[in-house]
Amino acid sequence: MLSIYDPQPTRDCQGFRRREFLRVGGLSCLGLGASGLFNQAALSSEGLKEYATGKSVVFLFLGGGPSHIETFDPKMSAPSEIRSIFGEIPTAHPGITFGSHFPQLAKLAKKFSIVRSFQSKNGGHEYVSVTTARNETKAALGALYTRVVGTNHPKTGAPLHTLVLPEAVAPEQFKIGRNFETGHLPGLTQPGVLGKNYEAFSPSGGGPLQSNMEMAISPERFADRREMLSQLDRMRRKMDIDGRIDSLDKLQQQAYEVITGGVAEAFDLSKEDPKIVDRYDTSHCFRNEEVQRWGDMRRSTNLLGRQMLLARRLVESGCGFVTVSDCGWDMHSNGNSPKGLAGMRWLGPQVDHAVAAFIEDCEARGLRDKVLLVVTGEMGRTPRINNNGGRDHYGELTPMLLYGGGLKMGHVIGQSDSHATRPATDPYNPTHMMSTMMHTLFNLGELRLDSSLPRDVAQVVQSGKPILPLM
Repeated sequence: MLSIYDPQPTRDCQGFRRREFLRVGGLSCLGLGASGLFNQAALSSEGLKEYATGKSVVFLFLGGGPSHIETFDPKMSAPSEIRSIFGEIPTAHPGITFGSHFPQLAKLAKKFSIVRSFQSKNGGHEYVSVTTARNETKAALGALYTRVVGTNHPKTGAPLHTLVLPEAVAPEQFKIGRNFETGHLPGLTQPGVLGKNYEAFSPSGGGPLQSNMEMAISPERFADRREMLSQLDRMRRKMDIDGRIDSLDKLQQQAYEVITGGVAEAFDLSKEDPKIVDRYDTSHCFRNEEVQRWGDMRRSTNLLGRQMLLARRLVESGCGFVTVSDCGWDMHSNGNSPKGLAGMRWLGPQVDHAVAAFIEDCEARGLRDKVLLVVTGEMGRTPRINNNGGRDHYGELTPMLLYGGGLKMGHVIGQSDSHATRPATDPYNPTHMMSTMMHTLFNLGELRLDSSLPRDVAQVVQSGKPILPLM
């Protein structure tokens, strides 16, 4: 990250000696407006490979394993030890219900599609089984995308694959814990055999340039936009003359291009309309200290709304694949917490609010056909409630929601059997999900003509069948 700091140790900007340029809010103290470093670019394929559609994917990953029954398939006709613990709520579709924690999404049900016969075929916390669709390169889907189109948008400088962790939008001093799920987070965006160059850019800590990217500006000049731009220019020329930019690894070069290329303001939520920020805000869904005291929810935060807002800003700046991580969905009973799927009481309403805000925002901004949102996790949960009032690991059915991307919306695709144990209709799995994403991102017929792509990458990107009812 670029660090901008006050060389006088007794003075600082808004109480901090050192400001990280890519931290959300980091630009606000510099007085850089929308006419300054960042000019929002229309989402298009201009400058990308000819077969890139210019569309984007936002992949919201609910880490830990959300229950398919308590989300979008409540099965209230099943026996009490199977049906949704919290009941159901009617949706905009006559006769179709969701779990009771999703009232906003229930009203918007005709705007998106649900797949009730999706199965991860994974019974553990193996994120990579879904995020890579078990492809032979062992690369996450966003890494495959950037291997085809490049790491930065040629017009805006936007990183084409970004990982949005809660840390990327957390206010100063915000506490985010670590638990067993932390070890699985790299699987969200791992580059596999493609190599480190195709790791996702992470605004919460991706591609640090350390001393090469530090600038000391006196307090009197923090608000001087011309001085800021002048120092950026001098830093660029100095690094070019020294040849240091050539010695940086790909991730560091990517961070450098993001900063000096002018897209950094996309990461600054203070530039957003306050009404939009308020609409996305999920801080009211629960108190972090209330949730994080349970062992398997230490990484749970009430920041998902801000993460989804940042995702929308990124796709508008040209980012083609955004992975958003929401943790804490390990729902055996949440340790010593109150019996039942206690975590659903907190995390369910937050997903309901954040995803509904994202959908309504995209609709209002004309992004419906330009952004594909995919919401799922690494597995679902057992149909039968366990002795602790929760549900255990289960890979035969996994919740899935899709919105936008120019696909067919307003459908409930597939069915589970009477006890929500297995698909009763054609099953879909992560390879179908991957193919659906790739059909959205690329014109695959034209991509096949690109002989410059490694054979294994081209084969993986083109392989599989999409979820056909969406096409």
